[in-house]
Amino acid sequence: MNTHEDIRITRFATDFGGMIIGAHGGELCLLDWAARKAGGRIISRLENWLGGRCVTADDPVHETVRQQIAEYLAGHRQTFDIPLKLAGSAFQRRVWRALMKIPYGQTISYAHLARATGNPKAARAVAGANAANAISIIIPCHRVIASDGSPGGYAGGAGVKKRLLELEGAI
Repeated sequence: MNTHEDIRITRFATDFGGMIIGAHGGELCLLDWAARKAGGRIISRLENWLGGRCVTADDPVHETVRQQIAEYLAGHRQTFDIPLKLAGSAFQRRVWRALMKIPYGQTISYAHLARATGNPKAARAVAGANAANAISIIIPCHRVIASDGSPGGYAGGAGVKKRLLELEGAI
């Protein structure tokens, strides 16, 4: 996947918190919460996988992402039409693709997600892949909850996860 092209990043504000958008080769590779504690690790991983470095620069993908995220957060959009570049291992990509199949307004457990990826005993590994997701909201890791019904962790924080699930009518 290494192309040695820069990852063009920009920041933008939402009512749910600040976000960072990253585009590489005309595809979205990063949509993360600016306050995320593991943000530095996510960016380093992207730079390693994609063979480029993150630079602050405009990209046509940024405006599309800003518009579609604003529509989603306003309750006017349930699906996204943005080309994605999934930078991760084969297992992580399989988990992220499974996440994208969770319907708007629904939640599943980590154990259910593990079964959906064909690894019923891999709930912890699935949780790790979920945490490594670099494309929040569009790859809806916020829709995964603990088996006991508790919300579990989220890169944007527990409050943001709760607000996203409320927005979707999932809780």
